[in-house]
Amino acid sequence: MWQMRITSPVRHALIIKLAGLFFPTLCPVCGKNSDLLNESPFCSGCWSLMARYSGPHCRVCSLPLPSEYASVCGTCLKEKPPFSRAMTFGVYEGVLAEAIHQLKFYGQRRLAQPLGELLFTLDFPAVDGIVPVPLHRRNLRKRGFNQSLLLARILSGKLGVPLFMDILTKTRLTPPQVGLSAKERVMNIRNAFVVNGHIRNLRLLLVDDVMTTGATVSECAKQLRKAGAKEVIALTLARAGMF
Repeated sequence: MWQMRITSPVRHALIIKLAGLFFPTLCPVCGKNSDLLNESPFCSGCWSLMARYSGPHCRVCSLPLPSEYASVCGTCLKEKPPFSRAMTFGVYEGVLAEAIHQLKFYGQRRLAQPLGELLFTLDFPAVDGIVPVPLHRRNLRKRGFNQSLLLARILSGKLGVPLFMDILTKTRLTPPQVGLSAKERVMNIRNAFVVNGHIRNLRLLLVDDVMTTGATVSECAKQLRKAGAKEVIALTLARAGMF
């Protein structure tokens, strides 16, 4: 009996079309119907706008700089952070910011996979383990998941590097960092994290979703270094607090 063979691209397109018919979703950026499966609710046009930042930036904290002739920002010149350097995919604005919001605040966990794949496009140094920035247990219960852990788990699988999900814990519940000054952010998060386990002489990749002033990743890196880590490299999806 003759059977029609459906190729993988055609099959994928049919699945997307059927999903759109039975479970219609609107792109949160442009309002059009989503024509993507893994990146839903975004449409392909908006998702394609998510570009890696390649402009001038601080070689230490990755803060975008207004001039290509500058290599280190004023903050890092004044005081070297506890992490050796920070890596980021893009600027915290537009589609990237909305995607992080959808993952973090609207429970769109499926976005962790494509967002993690964006991180994988960066050039990583050799590391011994990946550490996600933790949530306090109360916030973890409220949200139901840690977005940094989801991203770290995807990277761990793609890089073949161990995931240390319980090495770093947040033991003190802190108010949200939003709306606080850089100095207030440092004081707010101070001594909120504790290291559990042996990490002496290890090079670690510290993963978070967004870096604004760097207060959170700096405090985490400081505790990891105090516990014996040889080096801590910060990695985030987006960098905020531009110029």
